[in-house]
Amino acid sequence: MKKIYFTVTNDLTYDQRMHRICTSLAENGYAVTLVGRKLRTSLPLTEKKFKQKRLTCWFNKGKLFYAEYNLRILFYLLFQKINIICAIDLDTIIPCYTISKLKKIKRVYDAHELFTELKEVITRPSIQRVWLWVERKLVPKFKNGYTVSEGISKEFQHRYGVNYETIRNMPLLKELFTIPQKEKFIIYQGAVNEARGFESLIPAMKMVDCRLVICGDGNFMTQLKELIKENNLGDKVELRGMLGPDELLSISQQAYIGVAVAENEGMNQYLALPNKFFDYLHAGLPQITMKFPEYLKINQQYKVALLIHDLHPLTIAQALNNLLNDDVLHKELHNNCLKARKELNWQNEEKKLLSFYQSLINN
Repeated sequence: MKKIYFTVTNDLTYDQRMHRICTSLAENGYAVTLVGRKLRTSLPLTEKKFKQKRLTCWFNKGKLFYAEYNLRILFYLLFQKINIICAIDLDTIIPCYTISKLKKIKRVYDAHELFTELKEVITRPSIQRVWLWVERKLVPKFKNGYTVSEGISKEFQHRYGVNYETIRNMPLLKELFTIPQKEKFIIYQGAVNEARGFESLIPAMKMVDCRLVICGDGNFMTQLKELIKENNLGDKVELRGMLGPDELLSISQQAYIGVAVAENEGMNQYLALPNKFFDYLHAGLPQITMKFPEYLKINQQYKVALLIHDLHPLTIAQALNNLLNDDVLHKELHNNCLKARKELNWQNEEKKLLSFYQSLINN
């Protein structure tokens, strides 16, 4: 049985993409281990069809964290029997490359994002220079890889001549249950990070007669709370924090509109196709998102969202009010979501994942 190890920097609890990938491979005859880290706030691990390993660090942010964590991954992997090592994003690529060379095993790069084009990276030039150096040095040495959108795949091909598969971040197709809707409310789910458009979304809510529920956490949470306070929206914006997948699906089904606005600062946001787009779609939830290439491509085929050109608060408010007040449009998008989810789901997307790893083993 081929042993595959995946490395991430999170604590494994909420990483739905990696849960799907590891489960699919484990169900198809691979011995899979997902390696992450343990935080003080980490919940106990739940039983999965794959193995999970958390590493404990003294440092949990900044340069010292990355240095320590990379060393811990390296020493842990050194004593494991591995056939394939897969680095998830740039922040674990160094130990994975080192292990692949030492053990003479196959290596894979899974790019959840264009790491060097994240806003929190590009706005810190010295940090971006370091990550660009890592990217230039190591990505060309990972000939086998995949990413979440065609746009990011093409960018890697343009930069480094690597041909990465596109394996989109789609949920499993599950049965939807009819949940009585007590009120119309808007939901944002996902990372509360920089470049997610909160500086525009929060002021926009002053022009929208509806509640906004935010489910998630991240590096922008402190600023988000300040924005809510500055705009006197404490009674209209609710912060739910991190929720498990089942609870998240339940609250999404109760919502009326999903929102996923993002800044066009850094190529990552422009080329990304994040899981929340498909999570909303699977909940039958019409959404407001950006007129970026990947969203536009899907929306031209399925029409499941209203796409906006800019992040002005008035633009966001008008789009939200349009969906809130136009029952015919809302029903059309809702019904389109229900049709699209039958095609855009993990049961179909995982076929590409399984084909990728089977091809890797055969060659």
